[in-house]
Amino acid sequence: MIIARSGLSVLALALTSVSSLASLDVDAAQHAGHAAASPSAFVETVRQSTEPFRNVRDVPPGYGPVLGCVSGPEQGAMGVHFVNPTLLVDDVLDATKPEALIYEFKDGAARLVGVEFIVFASVWHVNHAPNDPPVLEGQLLQFVDSPNRFGLPAHYELHVWAWQDNPNGVFVDWNPRVSCEGQ
Repeated sequence: MIIARSGLSVLALALTSVSSLASLDVDAAQHAGHAAASPSAFVETVRQSTEPFRNVRDVPPGYGPVLGCVSGPEQGAMGVHFVNPTLLVDDVLDATKPEALIYEFKDGAARLVGVEFIVFASVWHVNHAPNDPPVLEGQLLQFVDSPNRFGLPAHYELHVWAWQDNPNGVFVDWNPRVSCEGQ
């Protein structure tokens, strides 16, 4: 399996350079705002599998914050990605094990707003044809070429706004209801 070292180096550096989250006042009650309507089975699977991690202090082992808060180029943001490097470097996409948990930090609190599924193109195409992009639970992952603003190798990604409504769609990258202002 071949992986661009520069992207992994950036990821490793970011994981080791983030300050402690111990001083955060985390309030799970701030998780209002997720869809009241009946979610798709995929979104419901994501919610069920990430429910235990709504409190940032309960982030599972292996996940760590990377790159700080990611804001949108025009409107909205993604939030702070807590990435699991082990999941990031394999070619497995599992709706119950997202490569990244996404938190919004606001007013001294952190709340889970969504997840991101990510697979490096070079890893994916070891076992899949170049014209065979990844699909997870019927959703086509978006291709992000390199170079990109994150310094990552070419990859496929899919956001799922399971805990924060996105008026632009549950699988759209940027969420106008998420902000980096409280960072």
